[in-house]
Amino acid sequence: MSADKPRWQQLREQAEGVSVGELDDLWARLRPARAEEILGQWRGDAFQTGHPLCRALSKSRWYGKTFHSLGDAKPLICRAEDGTLFSNVELGQGEATLWNIEFRGEVTATMVYDGRAVFDHFKWLDDTTLMGIMNGRPELVLADGQYFYFLLERA
Repeated sequence: MSADKPRWQQLREQAEGVSVGELDDLWARLRPARAEEILGQWRGDAFQTGHPLCRALSKSRWYGKTFHSLGDAKPLICRAEDGTLFSNVELGQGEATLWNIEFRGEVTATMVYDGRAVFDHFKWLDDTTLMGIMNGRPELVLADGQYFYFLLERA
């Protein structure tokens, strides 16, 4: 890892053992995103904290997310065997919408899943990269009491 890279990039490149505490500290320093700012297509990646979703998303060939409008969000854009992209509504139990919702005392852009009690909150890492935290019903999103942390890069 190069010392001249921002810490979030170093954490992204870490193959395992990313500290949830360090990600929480990073999150606290970031600028909240607004729902209307994040429309478009995004490539996704997971911070390798050991959360089971790190492996599950990789197995599903998760590509990222697409936000067509506030009322039309695709949380699980995956890559098919032939390389094409599709919205995996079966895995996500539907699609989603975008809102501005309070999380940890700040209003952030938040994707609300249609079929699950799950919320993805977003803050800016830089001008083209978002950090996300998956929040919701504990039995759906927590692993050993920890949230799932990920990032999105504008495609």
